[in-house]
Amino acid sequence: MAITERQGNILNGIIQEYIDSARPVSSQSLEKKAKFGICPATIRIEMQKLTDKGYLCQPHTSAGRVPTDRGYRFFVDDLMEKQFEVLGEMEKWFEEEIKDEFKFIQSLTKSLAVYSQVLTLSYLEEEKIFWKEGWEEVLKEPEFGEKSYLFGFTDFLEDFEKGIEEFKINSGIKIYIGRENPWKSAKNFSIISSRCHLPNNKEGILSLVGPKRMDYNRNINLMKSLAEAFIKI
Repeated sequence: MAITERQGNILNGIIQEYIDSARPVSSQSLEKKAKFGICPATIRIEMQKLTDKGYLCQPHTSAGRVPTDRGYRFFVDDLMEKQFEVLGEMEKWFEEEIKDEFKFIQSLTKSLAVYSQVLTLSYLEEEKIFWKEGWEEVLKEPEFGEKSYLFGFTDFLEDFEKGIEEFKINSGIKIYIGRENPWKSAKNFSIISSRCHLPNNKEGILSLVGPKRMDYNRNINLMKSLAEAFIKI
């Protein structure tokens, strides 16, 4: 269902606030932080329309709104169309010796985990080797306070490793949100993946994995900057 420009702005504001706070967003809190030029009552009406169209949901009757998979998809597609600023730090990652693809990919995976604050997985296709970095970062997210969420995450990672050969990333950046993921165990998580051409003509896949509430703005920028850096080398 199509939404108006104003509804799109409100939706993006709600999602950004939810990403930052991890708490349902009310019309009052949104009105205070985002200057839409309309009163809270009008914001509430628009929020209800977005809920009716499936972009938001209300966990409890008296609670604020949280984004659905459809809402996140709108937010992400909007980000993908915007210009991005190449991260200057990226060049430093490529200053080291990159002829040893194993050391290079390990170092790159660690750097991505630190900057993305989610779990980073790197996979070399020919050698069928995985690297995982960022457990400390991603487990700080409040969602992992629930054991069922943590168990679901580990189940998903197991499915991800088993199915990586069928995970087709041909070019560009691919983003899977919640139920869009190829694995049923991933309904609460998001994946940002990109193919990379490593030294010595090696092919690999880099993936950022975390809660659906991950910082898409930062992580999409990160992956786009990385793609630019690979082109240069």
